[in-house]
Amino acid sequence: MVRAKKHLGQHFLRDLDIAQRIVDSLSASQKRVLELGPGTGVLTQYLVKRKDIDLKLVELDIESVDYLKAHYFELEGRIFFKDFLKIDLKEFFTEPFALIGNFPYNISGPIFFRVFEYRNQIPEVVGMLQKEVAERLAAGPGSKTYGVLSVLLQAFFNIEYLFTVDEHVFDPPPKVKSGVIRLVRNDVESLGCDEKLFVKVVKAIFNQRRKAIRNSLKAIEFNKEAISDHDYLTRRPEQMSVQDFIELTKMVEANPIR
Repeated sequence: MVRAKKHLGQHFLRDLDIAQRIVDSLSASQKRVLELGPGTGVLTQYLVKRKDIDLKLVELDIESVDYLKAHYFELEGRIFFKDFLKIDLKEFFTEPFALIGNFPYNISGPIFFRVFEYRNQIPEVVGMLQKEVAERLAAGPGSKTYGVLSVLLQAFFNIEYLFTVDEHVFDPPPKVKSGVIRLVRNDVESLGCDEKLFVKVVKAIFNQRRKAIRNSLKAIEFNKEAISDHDYLTRRPEQMSVQDFIELTKMVEANPIR
């Protein structure tokens, strides 16, 4: 049996009904699927039953990789011992693919920054992660949990919090509840602004989330006098919608220091 490793953030789901429910949350239209962190294959056993998908697995725990290879002969050549955070995801699929998994809780943030980076290649994500993080990704303006990833991901994805999972259905049980979310790529192809600047602006503002945006923008070089009277500058980060952040980025972009 595979031993759960704390340094990899592993908590193996044991409730098969929940596993089936997670897999069923993936749209039937997806034909290429990458499972991240399959562990002992609790989701895999249901994914392999979908004969209409091209399924691949990526796992950083070599003990889990050996277990999966021994139990899923039909996935020969499709189980990869690689670090999802460090490789070009086009190594798995050159065409768009869906991402699914019981994501390691200790790297959930970096995982979703990768999803943002590969947003044009990943049209859908169904994942289980720490409940607090799942709620943060789905949170809208006005919420105390609304943050950087909320804005960046919601600019390109529709995000839905699906259901909560209790601690006792895992081995070992985590100290927190878990949440399952689904991200589906929206129709936005371009934000109409410099997207690298957009990320920089969003991060700078939430880096000082208790301050008015006027103060947070001091970290960004642009002609601040040009927009000194704008309403945005008096707001706090959680009072800004995704579109507000886009419009603010356009203002910053249109007013460089000359």
